[in-house]
Amino acid sequence: METNAQWIDVETSDGKFGAYLSLPRGGKGPGIVLIQEIFGVNQHIRNVADQYAADGYVVLAPDMFWRHGARIELGYDDAGWKRAVELMNATDFATAQQDIAATIKVLRGLDAVGSARVASLGFCFGGRLSYHTAANGLVDTAVAYYGGGIQNALDRAPEIKVPVLMHFGAADSHIPMDAVKSIAERFEDNEQVEIHVYDGAEHGFNCNHRSSYNQRAAAEAHGNTLVFLSEQL
Repeated sequence: METNAQWIDVETSDGKFGAYLSLPRGGKGPGIVLIQEIFGVNQHIRNVADQYAADGYVVLAPDMFWRHGARIELGYDDAGWKRAVELMNATDFATAQQDIAATIKVLRGLDAVGSARVASLGFCFGGRLSYHTAANGLVDTAVAYYGGGIQNALDRAPEIKVPVLMHFGAADSHIPMDAVKSIAERFEDNEQVEIHVYDGAEHGFNCNHRSSYNQRAAAEAHGNTLVFLSEQL
């Protein structure tokens, strides 16, 4: 994949934090704010950023845990999981949404994006934040991969005014199918919300650094996402 990637700074009233920027080969394109899992902007998230840059998008992935340490990067072993959960529980959700808003402002201000449209794309913890980013009206469209907790934030459903794509695994041990069903039922009358469920896929099925990686589900979801983004952006 021929991409041009670097870390840049995002300024907030609380200070500045890093965000991983990956540019497409052509240098310009629609924007994607890529929201991490609970493991930081690690190698997997940077790979995803580069993948979507290779697909023609300008991708900016903010370091969501910067208040607890710059560029915390965790693996998927027991120690990584333990620390990741601690960081997630220590994260103020309202402040996280403010950080995403600041990131989107920087993304929209890049010459590489210009007047092009912008999407949010998140995984797990980031999937839930991508949903809230759409409800906050900050992006033109949103994608959420196995967004845990969306079922507990359906009071925000009326605020979703942009197209949203959600991916879930049918065998997800963190997000029961009853939760997915409740989300689908809540958005049944909203034609802008599209939900895909992948047979046999566990939580984290898109991540090839995890034992739950499901190559077929990852490929199908990536294809569905590219079609969706091409239609919306």
